[in-house]
Amino acid sequence: MGPIPPGFESEEGMLLIGGRGAAALADEAGETPLFVYDAGMIRRRVADLREVMPGGVGLHYAMKANPFPPLLALMAGLVDGFDVASAGELARALEAGVTGDRISFAGPGKRDREIEAALLAGATLNLESVGEAERALAIADRLAIPPRLAVRVNPDFELKGSGMRMGGGAKPFGVDADRAAAVARHLIAAGAEWRGWHIFAGSQALDSEAIIEMQAATVALAARLSDAVGETPPLVNLGGGFGVPYFPGDAPIALEAIGDALGEALDRRPASLGSSDFALELGRYLVAEAGVYLTRVVDVKTSQGERFAVVDGGLHHQLAASGNFGTVVRRNYPLALANRFGMPATDQPVTVVGCLCTPLDRLGDAVALPSIVPGDLVAVFLAGAYGASASPAAFLGHAPATEILVGED
Repeated sequence: MGPIPPGFESEEGMLLIGGRGAAALADEAGETPLFVYDAGMIRRRVADLREVMPGGVGLHYAMKANPFPPLLALMAGLVDGFDVASAGELARALEAGVTGDRISFAGPGKRDREIEAALLAGATLNLESVGEAERALAIADRLAIPPRLAVRVNPDFELKGSGMRMGGGAKPFGVDADRAAAVARHLIAAGAEWRGWHIFAGSQALDSEAIIEMQAATVALAARLSDAVGETPPLVNLGGGFGVPYFPGDAPIALEAIGDALGEALDRRPASLGSSDFALELGRYLVAEAGVYLTRVVDVKTSQGERFAVVDGGLHHQLAASGNFGTVVRRNYPLALANRFGMPATDQPVTVVGCLCTPLDRLGDAVALPSIVPGDLVAVFLAGAYGASASPAAFLGHAPATEILVGED
């Protein structure tokens, strides 16, 4: 298994999440499975970023990572902006108290009613194509609203080693770099409030040097495009890409080195970006390690000499941990017995499987755990991002998992 994120402790063998015992949290929820998110860990992650990133660089939360409403309310007081990708996410952000001028809306398939909702809310639309730009201008004209429009750029480079490459080559995302300046000039000529550039090259990268190289290239591209436009962009969204360790051999990124290098790149920026603000768009990096998925063992069996622990959760709640969400080769997320946390493992591995009628429903292949019996609580870590909302909760008609935010005070 990969490394359990730092910061988790136990009391008399019971995993503590936000200072509370896992079993007590399950009792409070009334049943398992459940997701528990530690607000304190999220606050510390944001504080760590603020400490090392250069001044003038804001933090935006990509809420696709986790749209749980209490978590959104927490994030609203911690970050500078929210990045959404649907009308549903827009509505949730507004309900969490985020004002429209702090919201940007990306995504290659915005429907007209979504564009209208964003314009009425005062959000910035990150335009993904020439056609979308024309639709946004026409809708804004019909509504008699000055539109807030940025251009999402498909950069002519990619984030090396990223889990998902969002830029470089033919992509459904953004306007190709060689056409982006012309689109921006057209928006300005049409009377729109041009909000700048959104440049997102990739995600889930653990290579710090690759992130540093990508950020420098992004600043350079933004400068080159702004020179071609002839105006300084109010904001350059540098994207994200910061990864977290999930699997054996993974190591955390060198956050301080990344912050130092970004500061140097911004110090060298040309006059065309002299008064621009900058932002990092992060989702997984802010919330993934703060989440734990708790699921209870309902049966332990042996088949052909292999031991299986069957739990009451599975891929319908935690699709990514089962290896069915963007992973080519399935590998184990870190997991543990919450009620025997830190205790030595037996010498007989066990495979942890979910309750669904599919062989894809595996949470841990041949993992080393303490002796496991029905009633035990299995904790799957790194469950704070792309968990409940990224999983097929309706599959086979099982109930959705409960979600809890702890440590709010």
